[in-house]
Amino acid sequence: MDLQLDNVSAGYAGTTVLQDLSLRLAPGRIGCLLGPSGCGKTTALRAIAGFEPISAGRILADAIALSEPGKRLPPERRRMGMVFQDLALMPHLTVTGNIGFGLHRLRRHERDTRIAELLTLVGLNAKAHAYPHELSGGQQQRVALARALAPRPQLVLLDEPFSALDVDMREHLSQEVRRILLHEGTTALLVTHSQLEAFAMADVVGVMRQGHLHQWDSAYNLYHRPVDRFVADFIGEGRLLPGQRNADGSVSTELGTLAATQETVAETAVDVLLRPDDVVHDDASVVTATVMARAFRGAEFLYTLRLDSGREVLSLVPSHHDHAIGSRIGIRLELQHLIAFRREA
Repeated sequence: MDLQLDNVSAGYAGTTVLQDLSLRLAPGRIGCLLGPSGCGKTTALRAIAGFEPISAGRILADAIALSEPGKRLPPERRRMGMVFQDLALMPHLTVTGNIGFGLHRLRRHERDTRIAELLTLVGLNAKAHAYPHELSGGQQQRVALARALAPRPQLVLLDEPFSALDVDMREHLSQEVRRILLHEGTTALLVTHSQLEAFAMADVVGVMRQGHLHQWDSAYNLYHRPVDRFVADFIGEGRLLPGQRNADGSVSTELGTLAATQETVAETAVDVLLRPDDVVHDDASVVTATVMARAFRGAEFLYTLRLDSGREVLSLVPSHHDHAIGSRIGIRLELQHLIAFRREA
């Protein structure tokens, strides 16, 4: 399914929750709406599913309007499957019964064949006759996905599907779900507040805040080419360092002059985004900084470093460079992408 939202707005009781939301998700791609609680991402998902009306714009599937102001195609006619946050498995049905629940229109042989295909795909053949309470959280999640995929929907919607799982299980299962969706060739849209889930599953991610979509892009571009301060701050880690834009587009900072790698803002006074991997530990450097904090991450330390000006930057350093808090270390900048924003007061 080719999903398209054109300037969609929606809300409840006179309060606008979504404002001018536009995006396109190509067939067979996995997208994600990412943002903090209350940003409107679940409302967007429910509007796409047909559970909520929209007050402006259009929602289209394969160029056919599904929702417009005053007009809404019923959810059961949208060729969509949905995995809810609470999974909504039926406790009185086995795994087989839950997966086959939406296949009552098929002949018995066709139904059994489809259930068998999905049991194999999600790795639950051994649990075919188990009930939901006999399954782990991850197994329940896979049953919910298989049930959503069973009728061969054109689009699968996933509403915070891993929120009840621990961090390790989330990462593993999100990669498994991606594999399953790609195997089925199904277009999918996920909503979550977890960057880990978004980046593990999605081909394209939309960062939302207060009902607005700030950027709809690849995870790489969100991290390395954020369009504004909110995306820069929300995605990954980093610090902003004051600088002065020069006539050739380069920017002078207290850590040196940075060559232009993009069209920087027009203002002279700017703030440069520095990611931890932009600040390289170098014992030979004449520029030094004081270690203010450190977080051990196995292969690396994440150091918080204070410059002579009192400003701070972050640096990822191989963990065999074990520096104590208060020590001075040499650093240099190694930027592949110069991202600068207009200086704020």
